[in-house]
Amino acid sequence: MSGGPRASAGELGEALWKAVIDGDEYDAVDVVRGALADGWQEEDLLLDVVAAVQARVGLEWAADRITVAQEHAATAINERVITALTYRDPGARPDVVKGRVTVTCVDGEWHAFPARLVAETLRLRGWKVDYLGAQTPTPHLVAHQHHTNSDAVLLSGSIPTHLPRAHTAINACRSVGVPVVAGGRAFGVDGRYARALGADAWAPDARGAAAVLEAGLARPTHVRQAVDDLPHLADQEYSMVVQSRGRLVKETLTELERRFPPMKEYSDAQRERTAEDLAHVVDFLATALYVDAVEVFTDFLGWTADVLSARDVPPHSLVTGLDILADRLHDFPRALSVVRAGAARLTDRTDPAVTDTVV
Repeated sequence: MSGGPRASAGELGEALWKAVIDGDEYDAVDVVRGALADGWQEEDLLLDVVAAVQARVGLEWAADRITVAQEHAATAINERVITALTYRDPGARPDVVKGRVTVTCVDGEWHAFPARLVAETLRLRGWKVDYLGAQTPTPHLVAHQHHTNSDAVLLSGSIPTHLPRAHTAINACRSVGVPVVAGGRAFGVDGRYARALGADAWAPDARGAAAVLEAGLARPTHVRQAVDDLPHLADQEYSMVVQSRGRLVKETLTELERRFPPMKEYSDAQRERTAEDLAHVVDFLATALYVDAVEVFTDFLGWTADVLSARDVPPHSLVTGLDILADRLHDFPRALSVVRAGAARLTDRTDPAVTDTVV
């Protein structure tokens, strides 16, 4: 690429996409090294090219245009591209370190790529970064704060069902005097769940996280309990749904087999995936109850319906499952309201003629 006009982010993205989807890490690294030679900066390549390609990987998987194996391979190659970008010159360490921060994922969160982007961006900007990677248990995160006394913890979460654990981590870090910056899709596109869970700040992306740190964060001076942030938890509906999870999934699956005739032809693997889908439904219901936000549940159902459609599975089967689940939640008004809202969301997007044949 050197010697000609500098390639655009879109052009670089297409070249990198072809390399990662072909499983060619050498070509992938060559793409970004060529861009560096053409005058691109590491941070811009990370956030405007590599991050965009990784987002495309997720979209292509959801649309059933690439396999899980291809998604994993592409992610692994993008990880190596990041390393090639950010560790190419050992002598390029900053003369002055701005401070020390911890970048990590919520306990249970395996999607570490966004956190890695934040960690490398902050390193490039002169911060000492302790990058703890995926699913860090909260006790270990707090122990690390006792050891390092970080200026801040940057907590990443992509899956909303991890929000209760994120809340625990936020309160635990703040209890030892370390402020928390939350980020990732789990916290909402506008950071509403970060605020609801008492995070000191929210950042929409890596550049936003750097801006929050540059502006400065005060050390927390008081400790809150979960019910202080979320008083609706006093009704115990969240706890009851979590405790009843196994029973709810089992009973709903049994009744769904009776009400949804196509399930009689399902293989064992299909039945197992259906049980997993129902478990996710209950998990997202519990999370919606935890943060008192019905859209956590309805957005998940909309996404699930899209994924099922891409895999030629009729999304209207979800409506039947929600009707069955609602029958088992008649003593829980908040939960029942959330499930009915989810059923309405799916019914609105489903052909009425098809729905009528199922219910």
